[in-house]
Amino acid sequence: MIHIDGSHGEGGGQVLRSSLTLSVLTGQPLRIDNIRARRSKPGLRAQHLASVQAAAAISQAEVTGATLGSATLLFRPGRVQPGPYRFDIGTAGSTSLVLQTIFLPLALAAAPSTVTISGGTHVAWSPSFDYLDRQWLPALRRMGYDACLTLERAGFYPKGGGRIRAEIRPAGTLQPVELVDRGALRRVSGISASANLPEHIARRQRQQVERRLGGWVPNLAVKTVTLSSSGPGTAVFLQAECEQGGGGFTALGRRGKPAERVADEAVDELETYLATNAAIDKHLADQLILPLVFAPGHSTFSTAAVTRHLLTNIEVVQAFLDVEIMVEGELRYPGFLRIEPKAIKTPANRHPGS
Repeated sequence: MIHIDGSHGEGGGQVLRSSLTLSVLTGQPLRIDNIRARRSKPGLRAQHLASVQAAAAISQAEVTGATLGSATLLFRPGRVQPGPYRFDIGTAGSTSLVLQTIFLPLALAAAPSTVTISGGTHVAWSPSFDYLDRQWLPALRRMGYDACLTLERAGFYPKGGGRIRAEIRPAGTLQPVELVDRGALRRVSGISASANLPEHIARRQRQQVERRLGGWVPNLAVKTVTLSSSGPGTAVFLQAECEQGGGGFTALGRRGKPAERVADEAVDELETYLATNAAIDKHLADQLILPLVFAPGHSTFSTAAVTRHLLTNIEVVQAFLDVEIMVEGELRYPGFLRIEPKAIKTPANRHPGS
């Protein structure tokens, strides 16, 4: 059994989710203690419980401790069963993080799966649906993973009620990546989105982005979008597309927050990224660790910042797998990563011929 201390590293939900993913992929039973011990409300919250339940459902796992507030979890996975699945977080908890917990095991299974998850699609401290669809998933496709995403309904905090759908097909032959020099900036695209609010809010967000970037960014194209949602909300998503790599940046509105400030937050993050020479943004860096450790050969990439999430993910991976992951760079500063599996790690439920 793999023992994980959930208070280690960033001490939040990422430790739990990565541990669940790797337990399902490797078939190794897991015990995790001190779940989210460094958060103001420690233990399993609704979003984290949904990740546990989703991982258990796809792997027919035996689970002890899967209750709200639980600080300890015992998880014994079985064999992954691809197929149709539906999960409802019941709050505005992140649908993206639940999907990322179960994506790899289903992508490396022998048959396709369809996953529908209800909850929050544009909420703080998690990838927005737009980031998943336009930044995370294309990066995985380049490695050989195969899926498509659909936003059926947006979900903002606090009402939630959003729904995403993922069609996950068996991955092809996996490939390592080399993304060290991003090259020239080709374009910046994105959306200014709103739901159940006056149209001028999304328009003002877009206009502020254009004021900030229009004088120097090539091929700037930001669309105004009205989203279907059960509650009000706004979002700005910007994507920097470079010769090699790029970055995605999301900002969210809330009551009393000016539309121009929402736009400024997204632009500020984009400009911070472009001030470095990194190939990918800091959020994508930690999200690529797990997909890459199952690709044969070494991978190398540069990131706009070394984060605690990144370092924590690496430690969790190395608790399960014999893989060397080298990080050059200081915390919160740009860095380089090199991933070198000492042996190709193929999950027991990997479909043959790939």
